[in-house]
Amino acid sequence: MSSEPTQTSVYVHFPWCERKCPYCDFATEPIRTRELPHGEYADAVLRELDARATDLQGRELKSIFFGGGTPSLWEPEALSRTLQGITGAFDHVHNQLEVTVECNPSSLTRQSAALLRKAGVGRLSIGVQSLRDRYLRFLGRLHDSKEATAALQEATEEMPRVSADLMFGMPGQTLQELGEDIARVAKTGVRHVSAYALTIEDKTMFGSLHRAGKLRVAPQEQYAELFEHAERCFTDLGWDHYEVSNYAAIGEESRHNLHYWRGGAYVGLGAAAVGCLDHGPGRARRWRNEPNPQRYLQQQTVEAEVEKLGPEEIVREALMLGLRTIDGMNLVETAKRAGRDPRAGREREIERSMERGDLVQAEDWLRVPQDRWLKLDGIVRDLF
Repeated sequence: MSSEPTQTSVYVHFPWCERKCPYCDFATEPIRTRELPHGEYADAVLRELDARATDLQGRELKSIFFGGGTPSLWEPEALSRTLQGITGAFDHVHNQLEVTVECNPSSLTRQSAALLRKAGVGRLSIGVQSLRDRYLRFLGRLHDSKEATAALQEATEEMPRVSADLMFGMPGQTLQELGEDIARVAKTGVRHVSAYALTIEDKTMFGSLHRAGKLRVAPQEQYAELFEHAERCFTDLGWDHYEVSNYAAIGEESRHNLHYWRGGAYVGLGAAAVGCLDHGPGRARRWRNEPNPQRYLQQQTVEAEVEKLGPEEIVREALMLGLRTIDGMNLVETAKRAGRDPRAGREREIERSMERGDLVQAEDWLRVPQDRWLKLDGIVRDLF
């Protein structure tokens, strides 16, 4: 009797955008749209996919996520060719395959959404960040609030599933402003929102300005108030807060991200993409591709870094990712992947966390109660 195929997701990184946002530390490069190597990049990704053919044997394709950068700048024909190549590379494809493309309002039209849908894309993730012009200017976005709202409405008219990104914690942002933005996004028909706190990363323009004392940031208590207010707003809509930064109407959760947070295997394709595949209990291999798009296109090097994960690394990843979700970490599934009980060696830390109310175990699941999510980083750190 043959074993069930291992469910596996694919992440495709599109490394270009029209302008680098001052808060962004992703592996992306600004480029003039007329200079984009649409077909050449599709060719390079498909070459890499072909080179990974052996690793895909016995696996079932669960989801595909085109991220970046701004994948909505990629010509739909080139993206479609890449998508068809990926689905054709797997022996098994899930009957509810989820295909998501990240988009910016400045490069998304109803026509391009329709072309993406025709290519096999069923979900768009739109980087709105805010529906207020002063915050959009502060964040260095190319769109204004009117364009953002129009992009959301046109996307929901063309696509069965649409998600929006919102950012909170901009200096001076009020609870009322965030609440109004959430209501306006939901009114467009969007049924999933990723709401992130603005963080100042070292290797960004905001990082440089902050070090020089030229960037005002929101105080920590304001972040906490905005986070809690967002949760109240989404609860009033009847949505689930299913991961620390993600909210969804019933059944609208991101299947790709849930697969990732639950420790599922994933293939990374494209410049700077990261992938991690299991190779039996307690063994996994993670890689990061060449981050320079030009070198990646020339296939001088593909993998820039490779790391072998053993049982302890697999358990730590499961804790770090799984405890971000409302369900938590599945102890039985993690034990299968790690080749040992994830509680082994950290019994006292788990017991102390449970005594403090920071951790709860219900049957096979270990989770952090929602009212402790603001302390999540510290709770996970104590388990390391």
